[in-house]
Amino acid sequence: MSVVRRMDRVVDDFASRCRWFREPMTKGRARTFVMQHRLNTRQRNSVLKLKVATNCPDWETRMRIIGACSEEVIADHAHGGGRPHWQILEELGVRIGMRRAGIQKARPLPSTELCWAAWEGLMANRHWLEGIVANTCAERVNVPGYGRGEFRKRGWFGLERRRWGKLFRLQDDDLEFFELHTEADIEHSNTGWRAVEKFARALGMEDAVVAACERNLHVWEHYLNGIAAAGDDGGR
Repeated sequence: MSVVRRMDRVVDDFASRCRWFREPMTKGRARTFVMQHRLNTRQRNSVLKLKVATNCPDWETRMRIIGACSEEVIADHAHGGGRPHWQILEELGVRIGMRRAGIQKARPLPSTELCWAAWEGLMANRHWLEGIVANTCAERVNVPGYGRGEFRKRGWFGLERRRWGKLFRLQDDDLEFFELHTEADIEHSNTGWRAVEKFARALGMEDAVVAACERNLHVWEHYLNGIAAAGDDGGR
């Protein structure tokens, strides 16, 4: 079995087991997601992913990582009308009734901070190819074909687009964060998957990158479970 096929199986297992995808979306979980994922998007793309780019010796791959980070935290001209993704998520929060000042003043949950520490070890202090897997493995679940049922058909943010639209009675234009992120994440995750396909065998790292994918998705599961728990506790 190819290394990419093995990683696809790991992603499929994550998509099938993670409670965030299987349990109903609530207003408390949605609001907590806005606050935490806005922070997480900024942290991962202005700090963690750039450490992977620094370690990457392949110029083309390095530039793709930096370009993807720029879309997330500076300006996405291809998908977001020149706005960064964290800002578009902030605007979504306002549309579901949150106060912008409250979103901007939000602090990371202890579970989020723990995940940042885990990703620091998995992205900054590992071989660059393992770091690329850490960059992109969770974005991969936005590609349809993983998990079960509607998730398999739509991908993660395709599912969220439907759930949030129904829960908050939003129009399609109000849900642009999920649409643009689906498009951008497919592009970004393809960068990681192509790099693994190109370099893993030559570097003798097939097992290492599959293990990196497994470890990182366990961290992502902890991150989402933390948001779910805080959302169920009133969004605190």
